[in-house]
Amino acid sequence: MDLDQFFSRAARGLRESAIRRAGDVRAPDLVSLAPGFPDPDLFPWDECRAITQAVLTGADPSVLQYGPTRGYRPLLDLLPEVLADRGIGATPEETIITTGSQQALDLCGRVFADPGDCILVELPTYTGAITAFGNLGARLAGVRQDGEGIDLADLDEVWKRERDEGRRVPFVYVVPNFQNPTGVLMSLGRRRALLEWARSRRVLILEDDPYGVLYFEDAATSAETRPIKADDRDGLVIYASTFSKTVAPGLRVAWLTAPRPFIDKLEVAKQSADLCSGSLDQRIVHEMWTRGVLSARLPALRARYQRKRTALDVSLRAELGDTGTWALPKGGFFLWVRFPEAVDTEALLGRAIERGVVYVPGRAFFVERRGLNHARLSFSWPSEERLALGVRRLAAAVRAELARVAEQGAAGQGSEAVREVE
Repeated sequence: MDLDQFFSRAARGLRESAIRRAGDVRAPDLVSLAPGFPDPDLFPWDECRAITQAVLTGADPSVLQYGPTRGYRPLLDLLPEVLADRGIGATPEETIITTGSQQALDLCGRVFADPGDCILVELPTYTGAITAFGNLGARLAGVRQDGEGIDLADLDEVWKRERDEGRRVPFVYVVPNFQNPTGVLMSLGRRRALLEWARSRRVLILEDDPYGVLYFEDAATSAETRPIKADDRDGLVIYASTFSKTVAPGLRVAWLTAPRPFIDKLEVAKQSADLCSGSLDQRIVHEMWTRGVLSARLPALRARYQRKRTALDVSLRAELGDTGTWALPKGGFFLWVRFPEAVDTEALLGRAIERGVVYVPGRAFFVERRGLNHARLSFSWPSEERLALGVRRLAAAVRAELARVAEQGAAGQGSEAVREVE
């Protein structure tokens, strides 16, 4: 029996996460530069054990019970303090806990966009956003970006085109701090100009900020990562962030901050998604904050990821030279490499895996067929030694691919010469 007949039209159009697909590759001694996983050596193992033991005494039965959809109230009461450290003023009523940032994106897509509406995204953009919004039936239109972030002239041109073609544009999705996948840090001037554009065009901004506190102290400051939301006076910015990168992703605790009417509607949408996020996870994160564990960890996290970023850059320069180009990120988890046009990173991936290294091809981050000669390399998970090994393997695969392309080109020219003689 053909079981495909039982799928809905929506299910038939579901897209798989390219990051998950690359991250699920298994091979002996494989170096994975694909997933943006935090370094497990940096997880707060001792603190988690102590906190879990303290909250699992059984004295409070609600620890393992269903919780409120909006979130664990003591954590909601603390979030304004977390946000104030980032320059954002908010009340507990203007926040909602989500089961990871991915759920935050999914809920925003459901609440603010109808099927057929156009959501504007950066070129390239986070592939998880592409799947979240695309699987809801939204159209995604890409907007160019440069070294300072999203290109406002192109943004307005794309917005006008979509509106002229009869499509509603509910929001623009951006990752201003150490963007996934490019690592770009949007300039403060560009952030303020984007906010002014949103005000003039009456378009919401969905600001995704998982990496803002992970700036590298040799290159950036907390002032440069000031969220767009911090200067929002009109309620146009929906701000998403997470504890996955600073505590642990196994604790699925993220949040959204937005005007109260938006949060109320997001809460209703969340009720049909999961009823509530994990109660134990939220209590552990709450204790991490109140005990000062989070703030104490940040300098070590920044220093470790900065060293890894530098190690990846040094290895790339040693192994690839001018075969690839990249900008050195000032924070976050990712480095975005551009190879010569002859290198198709989707086609290259299989040969790279055979050599023992995996990455995410650039095509996955575009909403149109572009980026075929790009790759996202994540430096957050592997050790510095494994990063160097992975780059050696990747460089060998790239050199072999370029040699193969050159050989094919030479063979083609030889065939042409034979035909001319004949």
